[in-house]
Amino acid sequence: MEPIIIVGHRGSSRIAPENTLPAFELAWAEGADAIEGDFHLTRDGHIVCIHDGDTKRVSGKRLVIKDSTLGELRQLDMGFYRGNEYKGTFIPTIEEVFATIPAHKMIYIEIKSEGEIVPRLFEEINRAGLQREQIVVISLNDQVIRKCKTKGLQSKAFWVCEFKKEQAGDITPSLETVLETLERIKADGLSSNKGVINEPFARGIMEHGYEFHVWAVDDLEMAKQYIKWGARSITTNVPGYMVRNLKG
Repeated sequence: MEPIIIVGHRGSSRIAPENTLPAFELAWAEGADAIEGDFHLTRDGHIVCIHDGDTKRVSGKRLVIKDSTLGELRQLDMGFYRGNEYKGTFIPTIEEVFATIPAHKMIYIEIKSEGEIVPRLFEEINRAGLQREQIVVISLNDQVIRKCKTKGLQSKAFWVCEFKKEQAGDITPSLETVLETLERIKADGLSSNKGVINEPFARGIMEHGYEFHVWAVDDLEMAKQYIKWGARSITTNVPGYMVRNLKG
């Protein structure tokens, strides 16, 4: 069995401000195998790292990413909510995030924009000079994954799915629906939220040739459970803790 991949969710985001260079640098220092970041396209065509569609939650001031320029976004403090140590932290571009990645480490690029970001994303990936194995593209938007794969993405791409359990106990979407979607969009695997799907569901995905990944798991016993089921990666807000306990 291949070693589990520990992915820093938005960097080491339990400690440092999420989706910032300090959070990613800390994740690398803690021994993470990969980082995960969220990316949007700005009004002037830059790709920036932030989870929400606007800046209110992490900066205290609201700018809508798709309606703002990089220069406008750079004026905001993305670190204030983590205290004085991170005051003045700015929103990074995808180029700056790529520059933090050590040799043989990986990045999970979660695309939050619509499909118009794909051509620009390809330009940035090509410019970065990273190996294809270092890059994974993920998205909740199945059409973004399909566009990446049909337009020639050489790296892996996973569909992110947030499962729910209905009152009757049924898991939605169903395994059948998930498999149909993965085939239709030419995905290489599935990234699932924690705590909903069961082992037969996970193994059903893998038995059809797809990789299974899970986010955002901060509980050690839960992480061990998913590894036992066959998960290839655990995305976590506490990468240092997971590295020490799962790889130490």
